[in-house]
Amino acid sequence: MKIKYKIALSYAISAFVLLNTFAILAYYFSAQSRQAEYLERLEYRARSIANVIIEDDTVKIDLLRKLDKTTFQDLYKETILVYNPSYDLLYANLKDTAIRTSRYLLDYIRKNGEFSHERANGELVGVYYTEGSVSVIVIVSSFDKYGFQNLQNLKRILIIEIIVAVILLVIIGYFFARNMVQPIDKLVRQVKTINANNLQGNSVDAKGKDEIAQLGANFNTMLQRLSDAFDLQKSFVSNASHELRTPLSAIISQLQVTLSKERTKEVYRDILASVLEDAENLSDLSNGLLQLAQSELNQQKFIFNKVRIDELLLEMGNLIRLKRSPVNDNSRGPKVDIRFLKVPEQDTELICEGNESLLKVLFFNLLDNAFKFSKDNAAHVSIDFFTHNIQVQVTDNGIGILPEELNKIFEPFYRGANAQKTRGHGLGLSICKKIVLLHKGHISVSSIAGKGTTFTVILPHTYQ
Repeated sequence: MKIKYKIALSYAISAFVLLNTFAILAYYFSAQSRQAEYLERLEYRARSIANVIIEDDTVKIDLLRKLDKTTFQDLYKETILVYNPSYDLLYANLKDTAIRTSRYLLDYIRKNGEFSHERANGELVGVYYTEGSVSVIVIVSSFDKYGFQNLQNLKRILIIEIIVAVILLVIIGYFFARNMVQPIDKLVRQVKTINANNLQGNSVDAKGKDEIAQLGANFNTMLQRLSDAFDLQKSFVSNASHELRTPLSAIISQLQVTLSKERTKEVYRDILASVLEDAENLSDLSNGLLQLAQSELNQQKFIFNKVRIDELLLEMGNLIRLKRSPVNDNSRGPKVDIRFLKVPEQDTELICEGNESLLKVLFFNLLDNAFKFSKDNAAHVSIDFFTHNIQVQVTDNGIGILPEELNKIFEPFYRGANAQKTRGHGLGLSICKKIVLLHKGHISVSSIAGKGTTFTVILPHTYQ
């Protein structure tokens, strides 16, 4: 069932229940009011009869008969019974009818002074009236013909009103529901026209400030994110394919040339060294792609623990030295200068809540980049800490980055114009940024072309 039909139906059912409840309450209170008013009227009539027939300490039944023959009786199907305290019937306006009154009823009226009761054929009221030394029991019963007619008319009117109101409410509810759902229908029609080929520059109308407008605005935001993701994916696939094809093509072509004829041992050794270099290049690229994919996973996939940043930087510095030091010549190896901008008073000031493996990848890539482009094979690391975060700066005195390229270096596979001759694939900084964002931190870069580059990483003490 469509939403507009559900809204109209729910609106009509709710209105019907409310109207029906109000109608039942109106009928019930009207019936109660009619009954109370008529019983009060009968009681007044019974006391009036008793007051009229007692005069000079005697019961004058003849006066009641005269009144009964004139205008005294004006109630529909009225019955008047008068008894003395001995329960002898003194007067009855019924003719040719056997009169039987329960002794229990007479006892109750005499004991309690009055009695009222609603019966199927009308209401009955009895009073025990005493004036001077004379007492009588007067019982009056009648059928409220006009009162019940008014109730029946009220009942019919209420039923007709409810039927008409429900029909009108269904029509009005459908009209309003259709108008309410019209923006959603429009949104649905627009969404149907959107696919992977026309995400770019496509959006839905989102006017107003209601929930539907907010839905449209959020949908436009989602479309933009999807468009960016598709563009990034296309660029990633294109660049990854190109980067993977280059070392593979080099390996294949070298092996094909080598197998074309017999070579000397020295030639085979040179070719194998070249193939090994290409294989290592391919391995670095594969590891970079794996790290990039891992850094894009949801943070819920990782376990976050307390990590001491200074110890982690020392470990990454030692690892970089082992990787880049020439064999049997540590004097020419890379130099890592780690210093604190201020002395920490507590260990907690140097602790960050994060995933240790990812943080190692982050600082390893930054240090590796620093050594890769540094002129003196050295990297300078400074550690500073604040109330809510830790700041780490990695600085080199290398070739620097051109100003127009600073906002592009964190894109996957992007490499600066002055870094084309240096071995790499443009994945390291992209991985670093994703890891920092995964830790709810911030990474920025400042550089002067030809003088050096500084990367600033800010990580919160506590992950939230």
